[in-house]
Amino acid sequence: MMRVLMVVGLVMAAVSSARAGRFEEADYFAKTIPTYRIPTPTEPGVAPVSVIGEVRVYRIRKGDTLMDLARYYSLGYNEMVEANPGIDPWIPPVGATVLLPTEWVLPCCSYRGIIVNIPEMRLFYMRPANDGTTLVNTYPVGLGRDDWRTPAGKFVIQGKTVNPQWNIPPSIREEHIRERGDPRTFIPGGAPDNPLGKYRLELSLPMYRIHGTDIPWGVGMQVSHGCVRLYPEDIERLFPLVPIRTPGEFSYDTLKIGQRDGVLYAESHADIYGYKPAAFRDAQAKLEALGLAGRVDPEELVAGLTDSRGLPFRISPGGDGPQLVSFDPIEDDD
Repeated sequence: MMRVLMVVGLVMAAVSSARAGRFEEADYFAKTIPTYRIPTPTEPGVAPVSVIGEVRVYRIRKGDTLMDLARYYSLGYNEMVEANPGIDPWIPPVGATVLLPTEWVLPCCSYRGIIVNIPEMRLFYMRPANDGTTLVNTYPVGLGRDDWRTPAGKFVIQGKTVNPQWNIPPSIREEHIRERGDPRTFIPGGAPDNPLGKYRLELSLPMYRIHGTDIPWGVGMQVSHGCVRLYPEDIERLFPLVPIRTPGEFSYDTLKIGQRDGVLYAESHADIYGYKPAAFRDAQAKLEALGLAGRVDPEELVAGLTDSRGLPFRISPGGDGPQLVSFDPIEDDD
């Protein structure tokens, strides 16, 4: 409880207002999606700079929902709800202050290509620049529901399609007939109800793809038949950046470890498929495998695993004050 109280105190001191009113579809396509730049890691393991972004705050205006804010700031529904417990996602109280969890620990340890961290429901795309740095883009995703789990595994991007046709697999067609009375065997590219959206990345992993969606509010939820769904505007930005033969991986990391300014941080997420029920034991094993166990304060690790809201928290010993990395209030743009 002390951790949460300390964090809230800082947020309230820094809060300011942001855009007002309801969001339009054009707002989402005009939103800013930052590209982060880190020094290219030269050794395997946790990179010296592997925490990106900043936690920010937002004051709720009339007509806002957490779903709107999640999409406008390229966050998933899961991230917004976890960061703001007790706030009604559909009718948040006007004037309430909410956290925008726009800060992440990078997945370890290749720092190249596409990595989708399944428990986090987030995609990271990392590519080297020509100046000794690595560029990082990150987007929230929707993943497979519990009976159609997105699998862990490595892949290569082997194709890219604009306005892909969806050829409905027999098992999914049977489900559509049973639940909706819809017997279609395919949905043409460009159709408004095509669940692939406008852009698709084909993977070497059979039966799985990364694509857009016709239901943006499913991003940050377990709603698909296993494929990875991005907001329409996010896949539109990602699609031209990714060349054929880009390596990738679906990883399953409930705990990520990173560092910035010589300080170690962790980021913890729910075990959505129930693969890793022993959180602290798994965290200890990961730290030992990375050779970092001696640099960690066990009390901070336990506290963060218990109450971090999905945000990066400090695990190096000797920390003063709140454990979250930073806050950056959004300025009023009215």
